[in-house]
Amino acid sequence: MSDMSSPKIALVTGASRGLGAAIAEALAPEYHIVAVARTTGALEELDDRIKEKGGQATLAPMDITNADAMAQLCRSIYDRWGKIDLWAHCAIHAAPLTPANHLDPKDWDKSVAVNVTATGRLIPFLAPLLGETGTALFFDDPHAGDKFFAAYGATKAAQTSLARSWQAETAKIGPHVHVLEPNPMPTATRARFFPGEDRAALSTTAKEAQRLLGML
Repeated sequence: MSDMSSPKIALVTGASRGLGAAIAEALAPEYHIVAVARTTGALEELDDRIKEKGGQATLAPMDITNADAMAQLCRSIYDRWGKIDLWAHCAIHAAPLTPANHLDPKDWDKSVAVNVTATGRLIPFLAPLLGETGTALFFDDPHAGDKFFAAYGATKAAQTSLARSWQAETAKIGPHVHVLEPNPMPTATRARFFPGEDRAALSTTAKEAQRLLGML
């Protein structure tokens, strides 16, 4: 934990790679980072980079679709710090592109579980920790209705719709909810969608993290 008596706490869900890792790094060392992802090795690498910047992180290698684990995490955060100041929700499942009439049931179920159901659980879990003054960040990637994007497009749109409802409801009472739209980045998710793309022409995750946080 930070030497400060009451550090600012940032929870990053989906922190192991891509935009989530870049957001976590950009927030450190101003915030103590609680980094959630399934991949322990990638979280440890993130922790090393945060320490190099003089920051500190608490690693939470867990699956956001596990409701009991998420409830326990929120309880642990409450017991240790009593609040969080910022939540950046970067976790996403990017199912392979496929025609809607060839959707794989497992890919569909996982897309709904990660992109929609987990978000619908996390908002009620985290709202009390954010209080009236905290900030929640969601990241839109509009592909709803695009051909071959059936699972990702529909579930990402549902996630964004949840966030926008919460944003409208909290506009006057807090927390501060933002739905931001990153520019295309050379992430593993995008590489699956656009395998032949010139990645050199894309904005880096680090630049996007700085740009998006600068909009707040």
